[in-house]
Amino acid sequence: MRRFNLHTLTTLWLMCLGVAGCSSSPTGHSSQAAPSFKEIESQLEALRLRWDVPGMSAAIAQDGVILWARGFGYADVAAHRPATPDTVYHLASLTKPFAAALLLQLVHEGRLNLDAPVSEFGVQLQSEGVIRVRHLLSHTSEGVPGEAYRYSGTRFGQLDKVLTGVTGQSFATEIGRRILQPLDLTNTCPNPHSPDACKEAGRDAFTFAHRLAQGYGPDGVAPVDYKRHFVTAAGLVSTVGDMIRFSAALDDGRLLREEVRRIAYAPAVTSNGKPLPYGLGWFVQERRGVQVLWHYGWWVGDSSLIVKIPDRKLTFVLLANSDGLSRKFDLGHDNNVRRSPFARAFLNAFGL
Repeated sequence: MRRFNLHTLTTLWLMCLGVAGCSSSPTGHSSQAAPSFKEIESQLEALRLRWDVPGMSAAIAQDGVILWARGFGYADVAAHRPATPDTVYHLASLTKPFAAALLLQLVHEGRLNLDAPVSEFGVQLQSEGVIRVRHLLSHTSEGVPGEAYRYSGTRFGQLDKVLTGVTGQSFATEIGRRILQPLDLTNTCPNPHSPDACKEAGRDAFTFAHRLAQGYGPDGVAPVDYKRHFVTAAGLVSTVGDMIRFSAALDDGRLLREEVRRIAYAPAVTSNGKPLPYGLGWFVQERRGVQVLWHYGWWVGDSSLIVKIPDRKLTFVLLANSDGLSRKFDLGHDNNVRRSPFARAFLNAFGL
């Protein structure tokens, strides 16, 4: 992982301002002074203690270059193993953007239609109409499909059947072949407690199980056991560095063509034109005229957050070994990532 001291970070940021032509404009570029990474560190550490997070790792990148990364606290308290940028964490629902990217690749290849009824793939869900693939991807499958947003990891997980129905392969096999191997995401793996899935993705479960941060309960003290399943809705493990590489591959078109990316990053819209909080695998909102893409996750013993500013190719990733980043902020039911104080620390530093 690429690491820089604060002097170099400031120089890089000023180069961005001068060379990349950053300016205050509706396109979202900013002419603000270089952010204080030291101040961001101080804020994140205070928040970690406030919300009982034993250990977490964070990174900020621009144009795929990691400007700043560090660990806070302990990956394993009893063993005194510090959290570092290379610590492996459960991603929980940050798995969803990976799954969405896979399915949108199939759309681009002409093998999957977003308007195909999910019943064609053996998905049977209660509904007041026809549930289509796009409805599962955008959390709009409940009630009258497409007319209301309701976050549901259980329903999103039904996309396993869609992916397998199109490819004849498991989610683990396809994510290994289409994302992990091409992007050289050597620190990313299906749930290590699902060894068959790890093998299908070309990863060794034993190695990742030993690198994984110990999970802790809501009090940040009691160790807990992680869940064992792996589906399109949750189950990947990774590092902040690999998450940055995944984000950069989305930005530069290695994973999705621009026309497909536009579809993924556009909020779902009801029949009367009302925009909803979620696109295809991403929460979508606007802040001061700038598009903000984001996703959060939390499960037993872990939580996660990614915030992307596409116009600036700017990404913030934060992974933790308790649910303290997410559980109390109700992010899944409100289109406002600024409900998270961790997200605010990043956004405020960059004028958002």
